[in-house]
Amino acid sequence: MSTTVFPQGPDLAPIRRALISVFDKTGLIETARDLADLGVEIVSTGGTAAAIAGAGIAVRDISDLTGFPEMMDGRVKTLHPAVHGALLAVRDAPHHAAAMEEHQIGAIDLVYVNLYPFEATAAAGAPFEACVENIDIGGPAMIRSGAKNHAYVTVCTSASDMAEVLGSLRDNGATSLAMRRQLAARAFARTASYDAAIAAWFASHQSESRWPASKVISGGLKQALRYGENPHQAAALYVFDSPRPGVSTAQVQGKALGYNNIADTDAALELVGEFDAGESAAVVIVKHANPCGVALGSDLKDAYLRALLCDPVSAFGGIVAVNRRLEGAAAAEMVKIFTEVIIAPDADAFASRKNLRLLLCGALPDPAAPGETFRSVAGGFLVQESDRSKLRPADLKVVTRRAPTRAEVADMLFAFTIAKHVKSNAIVFARDGQTAGIGAGQMNRRDSVRIAAMRAAEAAQAAGLPQSLAQGSACASDAFFPFADGLLQAVEAGATAIIQPGGSIRDDEVIAAADEAGIAMVFTGLRVFRH
Repeated sequence: MSTTVFPQGPDLAPIRRALISVFDKTGLIETARDLADLGVEIVSTGGTAAAIAGAGIAVRDISDLTGFPEMMDGRVKTLHPAVHGALLAVRDAPHHAAAMEEHQIGAIDLVYVNLYPFEATAAAGAPFEACVENIDIGGPAMIRSGAKNHAYVTVCTSASDMAEVLGSLRDNGATSLAMRRQLAARAFARTASYDAAIAAWFASHQSESRWPASKVISGGLKQALRYGENPHQAAALYVFDSPRPGVSTAQVQGKALGYNNIADTDAALELVGEFDAGESAAVVIVKHANPCGVALGSDLKDAYLRALLCDPVSAFGGIVAVNRRLEGAAAAEMVKIFTEVIIAPDADAFASRKNLRLLLCGALPDPAAPGETFRSVAGGFLVQESDRSKLRPADLKVVTRRAPTRAEVADMLFAFTIAKHVKSNAIVFARDGQTAGIGAGQMNRRDSVRIAAMRAAEAAQAAGLPQSLAQGSACASDAFFPFADGLLQAVEAGATAIIQPGGSIRDDEVIAAADEAGIAMVFTGLRVFRH
């Protein structure tokens, strides 16, 4: 390891020679022409050199610089002292200058490289061998060499980087040290992201262990946010290189999303994705990351009005997610109260309120698709598989004397699907494809039942209905009832069927209470906690 401390380099560094090697050639000719007009000698490789020469721009082939031809199908072309010596040489160090002179290495002042499209190739599901062939070796090496020696070398990894550099060359005839340091930071972030994608892909193709020895997460800055959960907390949104349909890339209208808006909208979208648009229109209303109303309907207007009925108080200032193209009639209902965000796969023209955030995600998330969720903890982070569970009638075990009716089974499955997306302890009353009451995030299950029952009663009263929305409903619990008291409260609220995981040491007591009350109960054997 070198212990020599080198000079930090000049404040302004002119660019006399540039090395360009890009897979994505968007804007390449314009960039090369601008550099040539500024008197910069261009050195290039393979297809990049051919494209530049084909445009009538003077370019020196890398083989002329190294004295070696490109070989092994282009795998070896820039891994040479004439290239890396030209990038790494400390210009103000006499022994470096002497080595350059002895070996006839001319300095390279600018390196512009973008990499083989490994991320896109892997995301497209290409065969293993094709993905391996798209792992760039020489590109990252040149980027890292140039970035390390940013005291003298300007390094670019994108067309936007080059646009900044060209602007500086036109204005100052050079790049500043501050700019070169900033570009170097971006360059190292790019190679780190690239390597992270490769490591994650390789890990996914190994069978030795579900969890690799090292886990790397990488994302690009999408936007700085006004603040985080609270105004005193700074926050930003980062996006993965190959994001799936979702909140991070979907906004088309309205003021910028905040941290809480993004988190709540993501929760709404994940839940509405559980419902097949070909079977029913579905609407989810979320407030503070918990659904406060969910319903199926003949169309989105019908579904929205049914979802709103569950808890119109909490829906004020909430997030609405739909599983079909948003049409005008439904949108007109949604803006009758203050709505923060609407997210849909697509929409008719919509600008009813200028501050309303409209997000069009193109496609709904696939609840069965493999994925992972992350949560930070002191000194590290937790990782788990996404909850891809999906219950069907055949999965249910009837444990009471009375079996549920077909309608009760449908209500139970609907309620349990929603409970999967409610913060624990979660209780959901539902009937006829509509939530009746939701209790979320309580320290004990009994309180969650109380809250859900209260919501159902209040909603009925607000709508002028003669009895609680929970009357005749199915009640879902995300985990087992540890005692019979919570179940009995659900029955008192009007539930006629209960769906729960089972597994308590007091299951027999709970079953006996259900039988005495004359209700149906099924066990899922599946717990769906969401903390």
